[in-house]
Amino acid sequence: MRKVMRFGVLLLLSSVILTACGKGGGGGGNPDPPPVNEATLAVTLDPAVGSVQLPALGPYNLKVTVTSAMPANGVKIEVTAKKDDGTNPAPFFSSTVNATAAATNFTITGTPLATQCLVQVQVTSLTKASNVFAGSYRYASK
Repeated sequence: MRKVMRFGVLLLLSSVILTACGKGGGGGGNPDPPPVNEATLAVTLDPAVGSVQLPALGPYNLKVTVTSAMPANGVKIEVTAKKDDGTNPAPFFSSTVNATAAATNFTITGTPLATQCLVQVQVTSLTKASNVFAGSYRYASK
């Protein structure tokens, strides 16, 4: 009988020890970073999004203004300009800048003479890559 009791006590203690030594809550590992909450990017362009500018000799200036709260790490602004003739040509102008100021100015260069052009602007948060603004406008050179 004593042997059975000793065996029972030993079995009980070993199950308690094994349960206590099991895999715990961790600690020391890198937890998932908290989700980034930031305002949806609101941006204005000058010339305005969707506008068609009258033919001009240039210079062809563009002002990109972030009107929402600026993301913590700033934004990446990508500007391209290409002929708008239906052939989907490569851009003749391309510029990418990282910005933390609300307003950024560009001067579009290399515009072909007597051509309708499409300017495309994409602004992406450097804090949350899925937070993106895209807009475009058209202008013509004389």
